[in-house]
Amino acid sequence: MIQDPSSMTLTDKLYAYMQLTRFDKPVGIELLLWPTLWGVMLAAMGKAQQQAMPAGLPTLKIFILFALGAVFMRAAGCAINDFADRKVDGHVTRTKNRPLADGRLSAKEAIAAFLVLVILSVSLLLFLPIEVFYWSFGAIILAFIYPFMKRYTQLPQVFLAAAFGWAIPMAYVAVQGAPDIWCWLLFFAYMCWTVAYDTQYAMADRDDDLKIGIKSTAILFGRYDVIIISILQMLFLLIMGAVLWHYFEPTSLSMIPIFGLGLIAMMFAKQNSACASRQPLLCFKAFLANIWIGRYAFAIIAIACMWTTFNG
Repeated sequence: MIQDPSSMTLTDKLYAYMQLTRFDKPVGIELLLWPTLWGVMLAAMGKAQQQAMPAGLPTLKIFILFALGAVFMRAAGCAINDFADRKVDGHVTRTKNRPLADGRLSAKEAIAAFLVLVILSVSLLLFLPIEVFYWSFGAIILAFIYPFMKRYTQLPQVFLAAAFGWAIPMAYVAVQGAPDIWCWLLFFAYMCWTVAYDTQYAMADRDDDLKIGIKSTAILFGRYDVIIISILQMLFLLIMGAVLWHYFEPTSLSMIPIFGLGLIAMMFAKQNSACASRQPLLCFKAFLANIWIGRYAFAIIAIACMWTTFNG
């Protein structure tokens, strides 16, 4: 039901902005935050290897700046996403109560929120090398265009993955000065995982999307959706295993971080079992479970980096 904005209190308005930027639902923030911090931690390990040091950790400044950047850019992406979907969200069961769909916020207010959050993100770059500023244009462009891709391509999830994952090469630029092959492998692994979990997300909306003409990988993959998700997850595990072997093989940890990926494989299997039913609620719950993939992978990387640094 369309609401009258003039009847809203200041508290109502602030809550509408929280919903617009999804600060009331931090799952998406974590799905961007943890992989960003993977990049920060592993870039510091790579820098230590370049300098023939046993190991190294990122500075607290770099860690905090990239964490804040992930939070701000994810919120900005949500604002521009709702702007792009403002005419269709009202026709989708799960999104019909979003603040633009029900009239609590206007399109101009969504754009203003997007610009404020981008400016906040850009202000963080003042504390980083100038090269990171140049690379940030890729993140801003991707964050702006990906919400519109679902109207033009069956692969909007790929654009989402690139937008969210662009923080990884930026982290390597900030820490090492430039991305290397291991950076791009980590970026590709992240894209595989993101396309997989965002396909699960799209599976929950597939019936509504088909009615209103929205494109997605869930529609493109059709009855092969769970199989392709499984392949993407397998690629994520294989590439992450190679990346972790590169950074930690010379240390006493050896294969421990790679074996740690075995738990993630079991978590993926549980997700796919749920998605095999094609029930929207179960697919959405499988998507939400990916927050634990991000947390657990970060724990593996952080513990391995600290152990190597202090026991190298």
